[in-house]
Amino acid sequence: MNTDQAQKEVLLSGKLHRVMWKLAIPAIFAMVLYGLNAFMDTVYVGQLMNEAALAGIAIAYPLSSVLMGLGSWGGTGAANLLSVAIGENDTDTQKLVLANTTIFSFILSIIIAIPGYFLAIPLIKMMGGEGEVLRYGVEYLRITMVAAPFWVYGLALNFIVRGEGKMKEAAIMMAYGLVVNLILTPILITYTELGVQGAAWSTNIGMIIYSIVGFRYFKTGQASFSVNIISFIYSKKVFNSIIKLGFPGFILTLMGLIQAIVVFNAIMKIGTDSNLAFFAASNRILLFLMTPLFGLMRALQPIVGVNYGAQKYTRVKDSYVLFAKTGLYILLPFWIILMLFPESTVRLVLPDLSISQADIINFRIYMFPLPLLPFVFMSLTYLPAIKKPKYASIIGTARQLVFYVPAMLILPIYFGISGIYYGATIIDIIIAAWLIASVWKETNRLTDKDDDEKSRDGEVVLQELN
Repeated sequence: MNTDQAQKEVLLSGKLHRVMWKLAIPAIFAMVLYGLNAFMDTVYVGQLMNEAALAGIAIAYPLSSVLMGLGSWGGTGAANLLSVAIGENDTDTQKLVLANTTIFSFILSIIIAIPGYFLAIPLIKMMGGEGEVLRYGVEYLRITMVAAPFWVYGLALNFIVRGEGKMKEAAIMMAYGLVVNLILTPILITYTELGVQGAAWSTNIGMIIYSIVGFRYFKTGQASFSVNIISFIYSKKVFNSIIKLGFPGFILTLMGLIQAIVVFNAIMKIGTDSNLAFFAASNRILLFLMTPLFGLMRALQPIVGVNYGAQKYTRVKDSYVLFAKTGLYILLPFWIILMLFPESTVRLVLPDLSISQADIINFRIYMFPLPLLPFVFMSLTYLPAIKKPKYASIIGTARQLVFYVPAMLILPIYFGISGIYYGATIIDIIIAAWLIASVWKETNRLTDKDDDEKSRDGEVVLQELN
């Protein structure tokens, strides 16, 4: 049995706990490193510059993260399609996945980057930026748009590697770019006196290296499926499947942008730069704590996809439950620390910020739903992986447009800044319940399908015996 076939058999038949940790440890390492980069960017700017610079990056980041959303769109769609194709032994689809992901990545990155660069000022104003915050935000956004194709392409390639189930290789590829970014950020901020522009350029350089390493992986034939990295063969069926299966990932990014627009404008309307900086610090801390979940999501996807393609539905269900519980166990100790020592946590990012008792309460409220997030994140991976992306898309859209926008427009009027934190927490609880119910429904359907398959297999065996 060759290495690639052995990898497939591990996904299909290996003990789930062992398979989970084999895939999850490198994936978690990579995502924690990614989260550490984002968190340290915040620390560097907060410590080496000022609150206005931190606020400027905070309101520009959701706009630049649209690039990551595009990479996630193409990469998640390709990874889901590839995993199922591996499970089904569909070599024709496997050959076309990378080429169509490349076409998708470069077309969309250019479509977003050009207007993003030239419309940076009105975009940052739309986010609530004014004065110094506006200037810093525009600087950061414009520079990230310069390297947009590398942001999208590098991430998409890495997702495809994860779709093969090669989490260790994907983690190593990601680490190259992230380590460079982590080292360069303080150097370019201070010693070159580039400030916020230095933070953006260090990220760009990291993404360029990330893309080069991914390109080399496929160019040197390390992939487990037949692929030509410089092929641009278009397949309408494969292209459309990538769009469909990856769309939930992008819609979450897009809806996150809408959320940021509403929240930042609400804060700036009734609060100050300090309120915005406090929210930005709290949000970055939350995102950093969520990074192990991102790793578990990446590890869950090929297990669910390959087993779904092979019609091993009970294993699909068991994988979801195992990963969600594991995520909960990982987060609980950190969540307890956050709830006990909120002020000390925030001061890691903003040591000189004046923090009130109301800020402490708001921080605890914002962190309250954290234990529910493992079930949310695994659901968002599970549903597209079993070719049910519509649930994730609908729920992701409803979260922002049906719940978040009205809540953020209304609650701050009556409850001030605290209304933003209360609203976010209540919405997250509602969305978690909705997603878990959707997974439960689809899991029962798969279980019934699995029972029918076993029943038919049993009837065939009885007929052969007779």
